[in-house]
Amino acid sequence: MGRTLTEKILEDHLVDGEVETGEEVGIAVDQTIAHDLTGTMAWLQFEALGLDEVQVEVAGQHCDHQTYQPDFKISDDHRFLRSAAGTYGAYFARPGTGILHQVHKENFTAPGKTLIGADSHTPTAGGLGCLGIGTGGLDVATAMGGAPYYLDVPEIVNVRLEGELPEWSTAKDVILELLRRYSVKFGVGKVFEYTGPGVETLSAHERTVITNMGTELGATTSIFPSDERTEEFFERLGRSEDFAEVSPDPDAEYDDDVVVDLSTVEPLIACPSMPDNVVPVREVAGTQTDQVLVGSCTNGAYEDILPVAKLLRDREVATRTETIVAPGSKQAAEMAARNGLTAELMAAGVNVSEATCGACIGAGHVPASDSVSVRTFNRNFEGRSGMEADAVYLCSPEVAAATALTGEITDPRDLAAEVDDLEAPGFEYPERYIGASESDIIMPDQAVDDGLVKGPNIDEVPLKAPLGSELSGPALLKMPDNITTDHIIPATQEVSVYRSNVPKLSEFTLKRVDETFAGRAAEADGGFLVAGENYGQGSSREHAALCPMYLGIHGVLARSFARIHKSNLINFGLLPLTIDAETYERIEQGDRVELVDDAVETVESGQETVTVRVDGDWEAEAHLDANERERELLAAGGKLPHTRREFADGVDEEA
Repeated sequence: MGRTLTEKILEDHLVDGEVETGEEVGIAVDQTIAHDLTGTMAWLQFEALGLDEVQVEVAGQHCDHQTYQPDFKISDDHRFLRSAAGTYGAYFARPGTGILHQVHKENFTAPGKTLIGADSHTPTAGGLGCLGIGTGGLDVATAMGGAPYYLDVPEIVNVRLEGELPEWSTAKDVILELLRRYSVKFGVGKVFEYTGPGVETLSAHERTVITNMGTELGATTSIFPSDERTEEFFERLGRSEDFAEVSPDPDAEYDDDVVVDLSTVEPLIACPSMPDNVVPVREVAGTQTDQVLVGSCTNGAYEDILPVAKLLRDREVATRTETIVAPGSKQAAEMAARNGLTAELMAAGVNVSEATCGACIGAGHVPASDSVSVRTFNRNFEGRSGMEADAVYLCSPEVAAATALTGEITDPRDLAAEVDDLEAPGFEYPERYIGASESDIIMPDQAVDDGLVKGPNIDEVPLKAPLGSELSGPALLKMPDNITTDHIIPATQEVSVYRSNVPKLSEFTLKRVDETFAGRAAEADGGFLVAGENYGQGSSREHAALCPMYLGIHGVLARSFARIHKSNLINFGLLPLTIDAETYERIEQGDRVELVDDAVETVESGQETVTVRVDGDWEAEAHLDANERERELLAAGGKLPHTRREFADGVDEEA
């Protein structure tokens, strides 16, 4: 039996276990990435582990989420990150260099490698044949120290692409089509591996657009083979030496099969406020639009800016519609400037912004109240834009450009039928990629700081005590389905400045759901959270587990968990307990919850069924889906205290 590409890469990096669906494996990590929202805590954790130097081939530290520096907190964090990278041997991309996924793609991503990143869109790298997995910062910290990364071998879904995209349809529409069919929960515990004759019709860049938003399907990762189209991309990057051809065996067997006929894909748009709320653009055409944003790690490359510039050339955007183009990297921005695209965009009335993630998390370009924002981004969760009652739509650059011209959501095919000289821009590579990204990356041997530099907003990493035998407390908050990490800890400018100050950051925990939660949790001396399906979807920010831990939360009782967040809960010693629909409906906020059995024995023995008593009145069963390694972490109070002990034991043994 032949092997899938995913299996090949896992087996090539196997350290522990066997590559069988559902089984846990430990793999060697080649590369890691983190950004300013996640990296500060990751480096503080790396320091807490007592490690001296990163052990991976490439560790990249980026400053892309909060590049504007309105006060000392952000500037201090950026300086600390620079000092940590220099101290421990990582690459440091300075603020303004661009979004980590785009910058890493330009400089470091390579086929056949393993990459884990403290950002949920790390699977972007899969478009180049790299196995990229988003995870929490603590997993990145331990991987940088040389520890394996553990995961359950996912089901591998064969997404067979046939045909070729018609005019005005794009790679963004391909992933929106999959979201329309399957939902944000379909990919949990799965890898989407793209095959078929349609693959060769897509450029390397278009493939990264698709793998980037595989995260919105809930997937562990997504991956394409590396072929002639990939090689062409690396040649234009000037990185031919990093290319390697990787592909599945012709007789590879998959756990499931999906077929997409590219020739039938039409311009699509995700309506508020979920990425899977997808309809054809024509269904919502005419919706008055106040803001258009082109950018993000999904559609911020030079290849995304070019079609927008072509469509806006010698035209002007609608007077009522603020239009912003934010390149994904300084390299993309410089190429746009050198090739005259920036001038053409400005002449059309476009605001060309800095290369940053900012607008994607509400740290800049926040839409006005009661307005519509159309974006080429990957997420439109309610309130993520920085405006609580927002109305954000997600689409391709082509749809965004057509909308900017008319001031209302517009299918570009219909606009082309009305405007004689409006032609489909198609896809176009630059002859070669040039620009500043390399000059903005400080190499590990070019450190400019003398050791770690910590400002007053950078606090110590809080540690959880080992698991206690008795766990009880109130159900402090009951929540519906699809609670995101943005609900738990927002990533807005106001909040994120405290990312390295957990006591202060914790004050914002679940504030978007219940403003009183943090105060009540701090006074309760322990308690539980109750949630519906897909709890913790969205970002990989581990603060969404760290802050509840700091406030004394013992665990979460939920119908189901998003993959990364469940892992983060375990990493910080919080029990992820799955409950059925009846229990969820019956339990009420304020009810007293206790684990009937000894918690330590339950966890350490491998017991899967956990009896929960509510108000001393009735009992229900919860399920603890955790393997032996994860149970060790839970018993120890989380991954950091457990790994500190392991590293210390290793040092003692060597001594």
